[in-house]
This record gives sequence, structure tokens and C-alpha cells, in this order.
Amino acid sequence: MMRAETAAARPGAFVTLEGVDGAGKTTQVVRLVERLEACGREVVRLREPGGTAISERIRALLLDPGNSEMAPECELLLFEASRAQLVREVIEPALARGAVVVCDRFYDSTHAYQAGGRGFDDALVRRANELGCCGVHPDVTLVLDMDPGRAFERAGARGEHDRMEAEGLALQCRVREDYRQLAEAEPARVRLVDADGAPDEVYARLEETLTAALPGLFEGLAAQESNHD
Repeated sequence: MMRAETAAARPGAFVTLEGVDGAGKTTQVVRLVERLEACGREVVRLREPGGTAISERIRALLLDPGNSEMAPECELLLFEASRAQLVREVIEPALARGAVVVCDRFYDSTHAYQAGGRGFDDALVRRANELGCCGVHPDVTLVLDMDPGRAFERAGARGEHDRMEAEGLALQCRVREDYRQLAEAEPARVRLVDADGAPDEVYARLEETLTAALPGLFEGLAAQESNHD
């Protein structure tokens, strides 16, 4: 996927976290946001689908187990509609004012689930993602990688499966493989992070990977200002 914007072309930074259901994304998003805020950064924490009033309504439709009759094409377009609203309403303004945007899922989830998981045509999903992201691409995407079986059990332990999780382990296995292929195809942006182990261990790997990808991200604001003197 061609990137319309790069980190050098905007003041903020855009980081996304991906992975199969139950890989621990939400836990690690919270830790990452807390760490960045401790460095003096303005951080905007988001999730997909969701993040705006319109997008949250779409999320409810997408994840409702009662909507089992939803056509795959409808599902794909709803994800893109939710994303476009989030980008225009929240992500673009946040990046323009220099904030760090941390998003739990973005367009790589759509590729992993719709192209990898459901077998949609790769080119079709990529074109849909280009429309939905409005030309705004993550600077770094961290994929929390772990055995789908263990992740699926962890997701089930939280309670009832949502509509996507309820489709079973086979879907999650295909999704993981697609994430791995994305990491091979775009190694500069998409980085795999071993998600096995205690949350502290996983976070240490995540921050090390992110620091290598975006040097200076965790520097305090005072340190950055002194570097420009």
C-alpha cells in the first residue's frame, strides 16, 4: 500500500496495534499510552471500529452476534465507512497539532480479516482500504503475534464472543498468517512483536520495537526542545 503521508510530512505520529482476537492489544495500548503521556506527549487513544459517535454506531452493527446474516461486502464497507469518519473527524486533526495517535486496529485488520480470513480479492480490499483511510497511513504498525489457539481461549475467557470471534479458530489462524505476510511485505512499517509471556515482558518488547522504528518517540518534550536550541 502506497503511503500518502510520512512521519516527516506531519508533526504528529500514528501508531497502530494489531493481532488476532485475544492477543492482548488493549492491555498493551493502555501501557503504551501511559508511557507516552509520562514523556509529556499529547496522546489520542482510539479503537477501530469506533472512536466517533457515527463510528461507534457502526461498531455496534458490526460486532452484534445477532447480525449473522450480514453480507461480506456489507461488512467490508461498514468497516471502511467507520474508518473514514474516524480519520476525518479525529486522526487528521490530532496529527496536524502534533499528537501521537495510538489506535487499537486500523486498515491492516481489514486486510487480515477480509482478505486473509474471508478470502476477499486482495486488490479489492486494498482499494477499499485506500478509500477508508483517506490517504492517512500509520507510521508504525505493531502486530502482537501469538498462537491463535491460546489467544482464542483468552478471548473466550472474557465472556461471550462478539460476531467476529464467534466464527471460530480457523478464521483466527488465517488472520494470523495474513498479518505475518503483511510484515514480510512491509517490514519498514509492520513489525511483529512476540505476545507470549507476562504483560510486562510483552510491553518491553513492544517499546523496544517501537523505539527502533521511531527514534525519539519516548524522549521528553524538554529534551526535544533542547535539541532544537
